[in-house]
Amino acid sequence: MAKGHACVLGATGQVGRAAVRALVADGWEVTAATRRGGRDGTWPTEVRSVAVDRNEEGALAAALGDGCDVLVDIVAYDGAHGRQVTGLADRIGSAVVISSGAVYEDERGRSFDTQDEPDGFPAYPVPIPESWRTVSPGDGSYGTRKVALERELLAAGETLPTTVVRAGAIHGLHSPGPRELWFVKRALDGRPVRVLSYDGASRFHPVHADNLGELIRLAAANPGSRVLNGADPQAPTVAEIGRAIDAVLGVESETVLFEGPPEGTVGLTPWTAPRPVVYDMTAAERELGYRPLVSYEESLPATVEWLAGQLAVRDWREAFPGLVKYQVDFFDYAAEDAWLAARA
Repeated sequence: MAKGHACVLGATGQVGRAAVRALVADGWEVTAATRRGGRDGTWPTEVRSVAVDRNEEGALAAALGDGCDVLVDIVAYDGAHGRQVTGLADRIGSAVVISSGAVYEDERGRSFDTQDEPDGFPAYPVPIPESWRTVSPGDGSYGTRKVALERELLAAGETLPTTVVRAGAIHGLHSPGPRELWFVKRALDGRPVRVLSYDGASRFHPVHADNLGELIRLAAANPGSRVLNGADPQAPTVAEIGRAIDAVLGVESETVLFEGPPEGTVGLTPWTAPRPVVYDMTAAERELGYRPLVSYEESLPATVEWLAGQLAVRDWREAFPGLVKYQVDFFDYAAEDAWLAARA
């Protein structure tokens, strides 16, 4: 007998796929809701699919039909989405909603929103607990919109028990913006050297999609009104990530480190930051009995194989639009060579 009916909104995304698999394996009857409908090849055969554009008036309510025991919302981004979910509280038993670690700000009011300002990168505690201060809710940025979403959901309280998961830097298969590409492409291109700023010590806490799927599974089975961080068991430095990827590929690269910020694109990686971003996972362990399914290093072989396969058939810009949006040429080898020659 099924545990109940779960609806996953955003089911073909990186986290949505993991959530669907985890819930089915745990005995839930799952409806996978996507904008285009149709099936995804990673879903178990018993998953029901439905097309829904949440921005169309009444579309989500219609997709829910008679309702569900738990709504897993991967693609909620602002206060309006929060109100949309709470407005369906009479049809939903509980909810699990993905937010972001981008909501936090430091004691000086610095956050991801200020990182491009002089000395604007936040100085967070290590690790960051869920009780730490956040930016103010609003429509001005990704972080402020996520806070507005959280406030709407948590205000519902017992009317709609909602677990908000503040995800770290999501990685794994099917990522639209895989940070690991920075190292993988260099290795496959035969680059003998990589240059890292801040002495390669930058730490931006990752979370594998399967670990988020496990958090979602546990929260679905244990409804409550709560906020939890979502991160891997370790937060490796960017230099450690490079060594781990080299080990998977069986190559040896020379790493050149320098103090201070990147010089243009030289030394710049998708993890680069002057101060660490590390999330505290003790609340998830305490409240849900959470244990990660996979460590960062354990997950790398599958990710690297997938990335190599993508690069074999198309340009990285076409394959990974999530990286292109940063408008940075992460593979400006000419700039790196000029920088290295100037140091010789």
